Amino acid sequence: MTKTKGAITNFIEKYYLHFNAAALVDAAKGYEEQLEYGAKMLVSLAGAMSTAELGKIFAEVIRQDKVQIISCTGANLEEDIMNLVAHSHYKRVPNYRDLTPQDEWDLLEKGLNRVTDTCIPEEEAFRRLQEHIFKIWKDADDKGERYLPHEFMYKMLLSGVLEEYYEIDLKDSWMYAAAEKNLPIICPGWEDSTMGNIFASYVMKGELKASTMKSGIEYMTFLADWYTDNSENGIGFFQIGGGIAGDFPICVVPMLYQDMERTDTPFWSYFCQISDSTTSYGSYSGAVPNEKITWGKLDINTPKYIIESDATIVAPLIFAYLLDM
Repeated sequence: MTKTKGAITNFIEKYYLHFNAAALVDAAKGYEEQLEYGAKMLVSLAGAMSTAELGKIFAEVIRQDKVQIISCTGANLEEDIMNLVAHSHYKRVPNYRDLTPQDEWDLLEKGLNRVTDTCIPEEEAFRRLQEHIFKIWKDADDKGERYLPHEFMYKMLLSGVLEEYYEIDLKDSWMYAAAEKNLPIICPGWEDSTMGNIFASYVMKGELKASTMKSGIEYMTFLADWYTDNSENGIGFFQIGGGIAGDFPICVVPMLYQDMERTDTPFWSYFCQISDSTTSYGSYSGAVPNEKITWGKLDINTPKYIIESDATIVAPLIFAYLLDM
């Protein structure tokens, strides 16, 4: 049965024929083929993709089961929810390249934390979440319960305590879509996020125990079990940007194969990275995919794609292709 293609899909296939444009189409088709073969897909989110409002399309990717597990930074985990509850208070700064140090200081004094051309409001975003997430942390702490960072976020979203603050359509929040499905999330290095810093401050004040928050090692062991249980038809790796969101989960394969000596562990069955990092040796984000073969992450025959472009432009186009928009 031939599926109906949307306008964006048709446009991409007609005009994106060479260089990075062609790589985009090839990667999208490879992603689609993985799902058709019954493989699962991991998507990693680096940078500030949530503040870039990727949720407006990524939430639908989640709802349509075109991603089975997510790896993201602590910033992306929290900033999607911040956008959900404080969108009207964000300030766009289109001339951000021209800001002086004094301009930046003035934004700080107004409680506006800048992410490229967008400022996140301190009171309406960070502190609003802090008020509610602390109660959930404290409740678990008092009961001697322990959870992973994203599990606490899911509890907060599904409890309904934030509903009075919603400022965007709920269907545009990828975290809410993920919470509804209880989608597995890996969030390495969560401690360097704003909520991670806030949690640490409560530990230092003696109001919470550090052990109430499960650790990065527990994320890795969780991922190892998930990978083992779900790799029968392959698991693909779709990496948006670089950094720890991609570095951390891709290592699970050599860990299982080499350190656990499970030599029947399959390699990642697909790999695509969207990055504007300059191709170079010694730079993980700039390394070509073939380098990952030497680390036992990818096989010789693993379909490999690298799209050297801005992820805020490329990722929505690939997702639109997958959704036949």
